[in-house]
Order: sequence, then C-alpha cells, then structure tokens
Amino acid sequence: MCSFRNLCFIRVNLWLVFPCEGEAWADCSLMLETRSTAYDSKIEGNVIFTRFDAALNWVRKNSLWPMPMGLACCAIELMATAASRFDIARFGAEVMRFSPRQCDVMIVAGTVTYKMALAVKRIYEQMPEPKWVIAMGACASTGGMYRSYATLQGIDQLIPVDVYISGCPPRPEALLAGLMKLQEKISRERSFRNQKPQLAEKLEDALA
Repeated sequence: MCSFRNLCFIRVNLWLVFPCEGEAWADCSLMLETRSTAYDSKIEGNVIFTRFDAALNWVRKNSLWPMPMGLACCAIELMATAASRFDIARFGAEVMRFSPRQCDVMIVAGTVTYKMALAVKRIYEQMPEPKWVIAMGACASTGGMYRSYATLQGIDQLIPVDVYISGCPPRPEALLAGLMKLQEKISRERSFRNQKPQLAEKLEDALA
C-alpha cells in the first residue's frame, strides 16, 4: 500500500506515480496511472522526487485565495497590498474572493465588534477545508485600543488564528511578512494525514 511518506515520481505536469508493490495497488485510491520509472534522457531535468505531502503543501502555499474580511482601517492597508507597488500576486495570493466557498485563508483586517463577530464566524465556517486565518492588526488580534463592551478582545476567541500581525494599522509589508509566515507553516503540515486520517492509517498498516 502506498504511503504518504514514500517518494513520489513527479513530472512537470504534476502526474504522480506512487511506488507501491504487489496487490497494494488494488486498495490505493491515490493511484492515477502506472508507468515505468526507468531513466529516459528525453525527460532529464524535468523530473523531481519528493513526498506527496511536500508536493501538496507546495501547491497550497503558493495558491492561497484570501477572504478579505475588512472591518476597519486595516482594510485600507490590505487593499494597498494588492496594488502594484507591493503586488501580493508575487506570492500567489492575488485571487481575493468575496464568497467564502471560494477562499482558504481569511484575513481579518480591523476591529471586530460583537455585532460583526458572529457574521465573521459564520463566514469562516462556510469556507472549505483546509483553511487558515490571519489576524491583521492590533484590533483583530487583541481588541487594540478598544477596551469596551462593544468590541471583541481578539478574533481568536471565536475562530483559530494561524498568524498574528501587529500594528495599528500594519503596513502592507507587514501583511506580506505574515503571509510568508503562513506559507512556512503550511509547508510543514501533514496535509494528507490531516485530511484523510483513516486512509493514512490503512496505508501505514499495510506497509507495516
């Protein structure tokens, strides 16, 4: 049975072949196609060997689709980050969508009031897995200067936060730095096990 820890044979068109043995292919739902992995000078330089998790994380971290949850002045800095001077497209995150079902990273930019808190949580729950959250600015992270009955003291009281960005408001460079931190975190995730824990256990048992 193929394991996510095994090496994958990857061509430039992301065609994957997992090195399984015997009858293990019958139960391997990840197999797409089997071909010989013998040396071929025609494809020299176009082939890399890596783990399935590493390839999956590489694709995810370089194609983040932000959900711009602009609630206050931090949203202006978020808009500037997408402009030509800073160009968030360099990190593959320029595809901002205002539909939660098309996003995988929520950028909470601004003050979260109790009036808006449940709406933010509802949008987060409508986002498909896997998903991540960036708390942009002091207000989204801790409530900022608003120690009042109307302001939520940190969005992490409602939803899990992956990256906190300090500042009031933080500059676009700070948001880009936070985005790179999120990419580093994604690259270390065990994506296959997190999404398919039962299948991962079966694969490991078959190889044991």
